[in-house]
Amino acid sequence: CLAEISLDVDADQDGVVEKNNANKLILALCIPEGSYSELCVMCCEQASWKWGPEGHGAILLVNCDSDSGKRPDNQKSFIGTLEDLKDMSQMVLRTAGPKELPKGHTLKLHMLAHDAEAAQVFTKRFSHEQGSGKLSMEIIFTEEMTFFVSGLKFADIDFSGLVRIHVSLLQPGIPETPIFTDTVQFKMAPWIMTPNVQAPLKVYVCSTPDNAQFIDGMKKLVQEVGVEMQIITNEVNRGDRWIQDEMEFGYIQAPHQSCPVVFDSPRDRDLDNFPYNELMGPDFGYVTFKPPRDEVNSLESFGNLEVSPPVTVKGKSYPLGRIIIGGAFPFQTDGRNMSSATRNFLRAQVVQEPIVLFSDWLRVGHVDEFFTFVPAKDRKGFRLLLASPHAAYKLLHGLQETGHGQAKFFEGQLVSLNNDYYQRCIDWNRDRLKNELELDEEDIVDIPLLYKPKEKGAIMSKGAVSYYPDSVNMIVLWNNLGIAKPFGPKVNGQCAIEKEVTMLLEPLGLKCNFINDFVPYYENEGDVHCGSNVRRRAFNLKWWEMEM
Repeated sequence: CLAEISLDVDADQDGVVEKNNANKLILALCIPEGSYSELCVMCCEQASWKWGPEGHGAILLVNCDSDSGKRPDNQKSFIGTLEDLKDMSQMVLRTAGPKELPKGHTLKLHMLAHDAEAAQVFTKRFSHEQGSGKLSMEIIFTEEMTFFVSGLKFADIDFSGLVRIHVSLLQPGIPETPIFTDTVQFKMAPWIMTPNVQAPLKVYVCSTPDNAQFIDGMKKLVQEVGVEMQIITNEVNRGDRWIQDEMEFGYIQAPHQSCPVVFDSPRDRDLDNFPYNELMGPDFGYVTFKPPRDEVNSLESFGNLEVSPPVTVKGKSYPLGRIIIGGAFPFQTDGRNMSSATRNFLRAQVVQEPIVLFSDWLRVGHVDEFFTFVPAKDRKGFRLLLASPHAAYKLLHGLQETGHGQAKFFEGQLVSLNNDYYQRCIDWNRDRLKNELELDEEDIVDIPLLYKPKEKGAIMSKGAVSYYPDSVNMIVLWNNLGIAKPFGPKVNGQCAIEKEVTMLLEPLGLKCNFINDFVPYYENEGDVHCGSNVRRRAFNLKWWEMEM
């Protein structure tokens, strides 16, 4: 052979573009000596993407940060700064043999239309060469040429996440005829959420005219833990205090680069501009979706988007945990659900297979109103904290039996029937979580909490809110918990609810910090978790090393 052509990528996932990796399609142009009219092709079988520690396949990042200007880089058809190249995957065209091709022959880099919608290709000249609607470019036959591939969108219901780029030698004619084609394949890195057991990096809260006491409590907590806290001023949040509902933090990762990415919810209230204007920037990505307005309801807010710690279920490992969202009861036709656009996106990321719980019985309808996860040193490394009206009844009846029945708390307004129904709703979710996360009863801690209809005469099946500040709706920072101060009945000068929660959690090595959120949050149908958000450290495990 007098000439060889190969299109190379980092197929062995070590951050370096190797030559002629066995796990890609390799095509070599063979030109018999003395005769340019006779051409032959030598090829190897194309290897598919393979998961696991011994896996292979090139990885592409969605270039959703903003290294220059005001827009995400995946919305640009140019490179504004050298820093942007770090977010892209390299692809190298290598040739050997004659200095030029036979007369009339051309070498082209090309993509199919659906691939060009998902990735674009740049050269070192920083000009947009291919992708985002541009399907092909002619290449000068040279010894080596480096390209930079930029991801444009995440996997979704209409996009598998796989992108293919081809280089073809074409012989003259109408149309030109390919003599051979070499193909490389990239897999788009998924968006990954981080659970409460991951180390906190930064806490976010909003400042409003009525929450100075809450801010003071949060400051004390984060100072003790030793993490940074950003207070979003009233001028920026415009009176919207629900920072948990506005966004969710995650990250993307490839062998050559990783980047935090904020997922901006479609709720579109007064905090809507914060993730885009204040968080997105160099090495900080941004993603959002705009579902049809008739699909957007309270369940679209991201208090309704959580993720479990790593689990193994029926022999299948989920080392990055499983996403958990809430919706209507199965087969219920008139219930609220998260929009199909958001649900489809979450499922398409694959690595954190979602679980759907029944949360529509709540007025707000968010899963963070009745459960959370906290770290633990034993068993699976965590506990599921689950709200329990029955545990609340047991505690209060115990106070009556020990002569503390006059301690004020409910003012005689407790409705047993409603809480029995709410307990059944939680029990249904309890069984589902036990099954989907393979939990035992010893992995669950029942936290006393009562609910009530928001409005007098409201239908039991919809409209429940917590009867007092929700102890489960907490912020988790390492082993320190920021918990809504419940203002329960006092016995010997101590809140009985606080005492019970502390007795349940401190043996696990956790520290309970009770924060007064009554006026600014609880009276507005939310608590500590609703009013805070946490960016956390990425997993040590590389997602492509998962066994799928």
